[in-house]
Parts: sequence; structure tokens; C-alpha cells
Amino acid sequence: MPDRTPHSRPTIYDVADEAGVAISTVSRVLNGSNEVSDATRGRVQAAIRKLQFQPQRIARKLAQQSTTSIAVALPSATSMFFVEMLKGVKDALRDEDIDLLLTNLGSGQPYPTLQRFLNRGAVDGLLLMSLPVEGEIAEQLLSFQAPVVLLGSRCEGLDAYWWDDREGALMATAYLIEQGHRRIGLITSQAWSYSASPRLDGYKAALEEAGIAYDPDLVVTGQTTKHAGFSEEAGAEAMEELMGLDERPTAIFASSDVQAYGAWAWARDHGFVVPRDVSILGYDDLKLSRFLDLTTVTQGMQKAGFDATKRLLMRLRSRDVDGRLDVELPLTLAVRGSTGPVASS
Repeated sequence: MPDRTPHSRPTIYDVADEAGVAISTVSRVLNGSNEVSDATRGRVQAAIRKLQFQPQRIARKLAQQSTTSIAVALPSATSMFFVEMLKGVKDALRDEDIDLLLTNLGSGQPYPTLQRFLNRGAVDGLLLMSLPVEGEIAEQLLSFQAPVVLLGSRCEGLDAYWWDDREGALMATAYLIEQGHRRIGLITSQAWSYSASPRLDGYKAALEEAGIAYDPDLVVTGQTTKHAGFSEEAGAEAMEELMGLDERPTAIFASSDVQAYGAWAWARDHGFVVPRDVSILGYDDLKLSRFLDLTTVTQGMQKAGFDATKRLLMRLRSRDVDGRLDVELPLTLAVRGSTGPVASS
């Protein structure tokens, strides 16, 4: 292999030499093949990061200043929460001659999939949705030879649009307390979900501010783990557990609208009238929630998807855009018919 000058772009041969493997092995790693051992894959990925290597097809596109494709990487392409954000992405690209690639990372172990995608370097820009960015992934995104915009998380050095989940949960719980509720159930997601901890913190903070003791029996996660527990099934399972307590809650705060749908369905099927017998409050404000009359925290996902995509397009058109955007997105409470004052004894 010829020597590489100090300022030349690293090649697949350089990566192979650094990792001590054949170029065919590097190619398999870049393409996500399972025919490579974990140890070898780790050496190749370390070499890629060290050399800041990007495949030649992205290098050719950058040299030609062509911008033909962007990727949206997200934990789930079928969750209604992400579908709402994708509507905004679609609107932002309506008049653009740009291909859109969806990369479904999965909600359980998203980072290996994202890392394989980044190693391939096959797009001109990346919008990463609702995934914490730190450690090796942060380093890889910061050195990625294409613009990156975050939606739903933050990282120093990258444009970011994000929500304060703690504040949203505090707002929701405080509203139920204002309605006279003192025994408030929380339907939460799986513990490894990005938003689980801050929403629990906001719930606890609202209780503390009102002088209400925290009761861990009132915080329940459904057994269904798909979408990290943000599902109708998980909502119904958690509702069954909460309403089976000796002292039932008078209000339910579900940490997503879809969980609230499942909780409401369970209540209806078991003879409970909402909000007479139990108030239910969700989180997201999906389009369906307006028709179901669900009180919920409004995040404005469609506009967030639109704005983040427009920022990515700006980065694509000019590599010299100054300044990093760090935008906290607004949260509001949409009060509807699923909540009401606590029933008098």
C-alpha cells in the first residue's frame, strides 16, 4: 500500500492497515455483516474513529457539493410519536429534490445499529431523533463528514432541538393536584427509555411541592416492552395494576398518549367512567388525542420535525453556517374532557 501524505484523506487500505485486517474485512464491517467476530469488528471500528475515515461515496458527494440524500435515524418508525415528527420532516422536504432514508434503530439496543450506519457514511445529512448522545457516539457524530441535527436530545457542538421532560411531567402532575387529586398514579415507560427518569423526577417534584408523600406503589410500568413501554398494551397492563390497589388512584398520569389510550380502554371495559371515577392525562398530544378528548401535554412534534429538518437543510447548503443552535421546545397543557376535579366522598 502506498504511503499516505499527512493531509490526504484516509482510505479503506489505511483502515485495514491500522486494524491489521484485510480490506474485505473492513468492507464487511462497513456493511454491517455478521461474518465478523466482535473482537475484529471492535478493532476496525476503533481504526475508523482514529483515522476519521468515511467511505468514498460520501467523499465524492462532498467534493461535488451535491446534496441528494438525508437520513432520519430513530428508535421506532411505527410509533405514533415518531410518525408525528416525520410529518414535519415530510413537510420540510416537500419542495426539495432530496431523498429521505429512514433508519430504524430499535428501542432496545439502538447504538450498535447507529454505529454501523455512521460507519457506512452513505448520506449527506443526518437527523437523529430521541437518542441520548454521549461517549463514543458523540465523538463519531462530531467527526461525521456530514451535518447532524439532534431532535429530542442534546450534545455540545451539534444543533439540537429538545424538550424538558421533567418540566412537562411536573406541569401535568401539578394540574391534577390543582384539581384536588392527592392519589395520582404514574404509568411510566421501561427504565432504559430516555424520557423515563426525567418524567418520574417531574412527577415527584410536583408531589413534593404540594406536600404529598411519594408512594412507589403508584408508579407502574406495563409488561409489554415494545416501543420501550410506550404502547396501548403497556398502558392497559399498568392501569389494571393501579386500579387493583386497595386504595385506588383518583387520577392517572400516563407518560405518553398511547399509554393513556390503553388505560382508558381498560377503565371503560371494567366499568369505570372517565373522568367521573378516574381522571386520565397523557403526554404528547397526538392528533388522535384531540378527537378522543384526552387532556395531555402538548409537545408540537410536527413543528419540531419541520424546524429541525429546515436547520439540517441550511447546514447542507452551507458548510459555513455559524453558531450551534440549542433550542428548548415549548410545552403546554391541553385541558380536555378526560380530567376533572376529584369526586367528593
